[in-house]
Amino acid sequence: MLEDLFSVVRTRFNGAEPNTSNVKKDVKTDIPKDLLFKCPRCSNVTFMDDFTGNAKVCPKCNYHSRISAKERIDITFDKDSLIEFDKNMISKNPIDFQDYDNKQESIREKTGLKDAIITGEATIRGDRVVIAVMDSRYMMASMGSVVGEKLTRAFEFATENKLPIIVFTASGGARMQEGTVSLMQMAKTSGAVARHNEAGLLYITVMTDPTTGGVTASFASLGDIIIAEPKVLIGFAGRRVIEGTIKQRLPDDFQSAEFLMEKGFVDMIVERKKIRRTLSHLLKLHQSKGGVADE
Repeated sequence: MLEDLFSVVRTRFNGAEPNTSNVKKDVKTDIPKDLLFKCPRCSNVTFMDDFTGNAKVCPKCNYHSRISAKERIDITFDKDSLIEFDKNMISKNPIDFQDYDNKQESIREKTGLKDAIITGEATIRGDRVVIAVMDSRYMMASMGSVVGEKLTRAFEFATENKLPIIVFTASGGARMQEGTVSLMQMAKTSGAVARHNEAGLLYITVMTDPTTGGVTASFASLGDIIIAEPKVLIGFAGRRVIEGTIKQRLPDDFQSAEFLMEKGFVDMIVERKKIRRTLSHLLKLHQSKGGVADE
């Protein structure tokens, strides 16, 4: 029965009409939309429940799919420990960009988010930490006035309360619908990071897919420790723009986490299922006067 089911599904994924001649009469061929997951990298098909239970990582090729901010918080930090900051902050339309207000309202209804970042205080294995988690479902997590303001306030809270901060980045860059206001957030957030650093506090960046544009050029690259998930896209300008400028072909793995780690931009690559333990150990190392983390 399962073989018949997968035969139909595979054929549909390949864009052809299924051959149901060998399918038993009592087998339904209408497959629920969310039953299966097909990996965009290796084309492996798995049950969605198994894929979700594996932190949305392909069990065959280790492809790390994009996940929501809430999903990331749930798998990384202690259950129900999040105290969210500025949860009702929303963007205005500073340059009267056409249809910007309507587009945001539609995305808010679809995602349940007010904007592209969630900030707050949480615990990880009991240790207090300020967190900021970007969500690519909201306008590709572009950085506008709300993202910049919430992130700045999170850093200021961490500085004032002498707490470490962990930022999960995922962004297409600055938000063009807010013009110069969006570009100003690069300097604004970088200044908040600098003050946190001057206070001798720990800042960990976790780069996820994708981390690009003005986010990469500002706070994402300023972490004391920079972590990336496997094979994620990290960069500023796009490949075609760079190749067109320098008139050279770039390496195939250019702007991948592995390429940037080789060049010293990324400190470590950590799989999603190990990120909670890794972050916890780093926090304990920072807290330990003797330099030895608790197990």
